[in-house]
Amino acid sequence: QVRLVESGGGLVQAGGSLRLSCAASGNILSINDMHWHRQAPGKQRELVAKITSGGGTNYADSVKGRFTISRDNAKNTVYLQMNSLKPEDTAIYYCYAELQPHGDIWYDDYWGPGTQVTVSS
Repeated sequence: QVRLVESGGGLVQAGGSLRLSCAASGNILSINDMHWHRQAPGKQRELVAKITSGGGTNYADSVKGRFTISRDNAKNTVYLQMNSLKPEDTAIYYCYAELQPHGDIWYDDYWGPGTQVTVSS
């Protein structure tokens, strides 16, 4: 069965950096878009960054110039490089992928369980 697992979260001081990874495992035929979302306590989940199968990217205004999303299609992995971190970046970060398992003729939505990022002031 296909699943996504995030890694790389942790504690960091303001101004520091973290790199999140999300690996899709299982028998996968193809992966379309991949996203990073985040949810802080008491707030709605928001889209942070997305990347298409061709490498096109979009970012939330709050992270433009600081975060970079990338992917390694050979490893079925998406990354989020986070620089110049701020306390307001503190949230659980979730990985999303629209992908097609082997044997299926349609794309499905998959979510990882999330990884905590905490930025101290």
